[in-house]
Amino acid sequence: MLAEKSLYRIGMLSKLADVSPRTIDFYTSIGLIQPETRSAKNYRLYSDETLIRLKRIVQMKKDKYSLDEIKENINVWRKVSSEEQVSSKLTDLQLHLEQLQREVKELEPVLSQMKPQQAKQVFKRLVPQTAACVEALVLLLNKGGLM
Repeated sequence: MLAEKSLYRIGMLSKLADVSPRTIDFYTSIGLIQPETRSAKNYRLYSDETLIRLKRIVQMKKDKYSLDEIKENINVWRKVSSEEQVSSKLTDLQLHLEQLQREVKELEPVLSQMKPQQAKQVFKRLVPQTAACVEALVLLLNKGGLM
């Protein structure tokens, strides 16, 4: 027996995602989200998957991504996997890595002005966690046949 999907009209979707109904209309008009179906009275109805995507879009906006960058990321991840859960996790990981790259670029001028001993202390604490993260990413990429 298949589980019944939750469907939301714009008002409920906007409350659940904490965005305005106008934002949902706009995102629909530019193709970032799309209704699952229409009701008998022709209301657009959105699914749980759309709610997840909408929350991801909101987070990306908070992380200072442009709408074009958001659309590109969403389209890339849609092509990679039809599994929403895997796609969501990988998108979150990609976004987090991109945010870390931005933060590292912001730190580079500060680190270059540190005394060698200060920089050594900072890197000494950073290296074990970084190495573990890089190793985990390499393992993930190897499992996916990407390396």
